[in-house]
This record gives sequence, C-alpha cells and structure tokens, in this order.
Amino acid sequence: MPLPDVIRPLLDRFATEAGGTLPLAALWAHGSLALGDYQPGRSDLDLVALIEKVPASEQKQDLRRVHEALHSQVPLAEKLHCSYVVRSELDDTDRSHLTWAHGEQFERIVSPVTRRELLQGGLSLLGPDPATVVPPVTDDDLADYVRGDMRDYWYPKTVMPDLWLADIWVDLGLLTFARATVTLREGRLITKREALDVLPGLGAPRAVLRDIFQRRYENPPPISVSWRAERGLLTRTYLREAMRQFLALA
Repeated sequence: MPLPDVIRPLLDRFATEAGGTLPLAALWAHGSLALGDYQPGRSDLDLVALIEKVPASEQKQDLRRVHEALHSQVPLAEKLHCSYVVRSELDDTDRSHLTWAHGEQFERIVSPVTRRELLQGGLSLLGPDPATVVPPVTDDDLADYVRGDMRDYWYPKTVMPDLWLADIWVDLGLLTFARATVTLREGRLITKREALDVLPGLGAPRAVLRDIFQRRYENPPPISVSWRAERGLLTRTYLREAMRQFLALA
C-alpha cells in the first residue's frame, strides 16, 4: 500500500535522523497507516523499529532529542509513536521496549495485537518485511491479550467519570471494545472505520457514534459543555454494561 504523500517527508526524515542515532535494521508501520484507515492529523503514526543492540544511555538521550525536534517542528509528528525492539528480544512477548509515544519516552511491550497487525499487513519502510521476521501470534495468545485488556484496563476505567469528558477516551473506549469483540468472536482484526460499522449492532449509543465519525472523518462544530458531559455518561455507562456482559463479569 503506497504511503500518503502528506506523511512521506516526515517518515523519511524520521528514518534518517533516528537511524543516525541508533542504527535501524528495519522500520515498520502498523495500525491505521498499514490498514488503510489513516487520517492525516487525526490518526496516530504507529511504528516499530528493529535494532540490533540495546541502546546505550547516550543513544536514548539523542533519540529523545530527535523525537522532540520532530514534535516541535512538524505538526504531524505529534502523533508519531515508535517502539525500538532489539532483534534478539523479539521472541519475548512479555519484554518491554524503549518507546516514544504521546510526547514521552518510556518502555512498554509490543502487544500481540501490534504483532498480528505487523504479520498480516505491516508496511516495511526500511529493511525486511515484518512477516518474515516477527514470530507468529497464535489465536489463543491474541484472544487472551484482548480479553485481559478489556477486563483489567478498560472495564475499571468505566467508573472514572472525568476520564470520559475527553474525546480520546470516548473514541478509543468504544472503538477498542468493538475491535476486541470482533477479535474474540471471529479471530480477526478490524480497522477503526470498520469498528464504527460494528458498534450499532452492539447497541452503542448512536449519537456518540455520529460524534466520533464527524471528528474522525468530517469537520464538526465545537462540542458544547452539556453534550460533552452527556456523551461521557452515555459512553461509560454503555461500555461498563457491555463489557460486563461480554466478559461475563459478576
């Protein structure tokens, strides 16, 4: 799948500057960019870099400066996220890896969902195709991760009202639930756009779904304070009961 012209200069610059700091054996894209649902300025740029050695502390600091410079100079770079995976650690699905996301440097795992995305449709921006390098992800491993993510992360968040005033929680909460439901029922991954088509059949509040669609694919007017509060209540109330039923929680 060809890259959108609007992000090609950013990705070329990132590959050059990150690679000058930390040699890259491969650079792969997953998520909406790889799945054909990328919306410039709205979608994340989800990347995984394959490296040969654990970065030294100086390299981590230099890499931080690369990301910070891009973040400050290129608007689209605000949503560029990248995990740096040492080749010898690629088989260890529980290991955390150096990551830049949401304007911060930290460590996290490369989840079974990300790994399956790379295997099924990952884009190689540099180096070998990910399907030739990334170890297989079994259906059971994928299902266990998705179920645990809903149970241990998303479900507890549904009792925190303030979170659901933010667009990001409304969007990701509903879209993640739909994508997880399809994965657990059918063993496949779907895009966020496909998730919006699935959610009406799962009983999600249609006014909220329209809100998400407008913000992702159109140019909606500013949201009112009253609708923001109502939208948050509708979303978390729906998700708490839907997840409880789906996961058969007591």
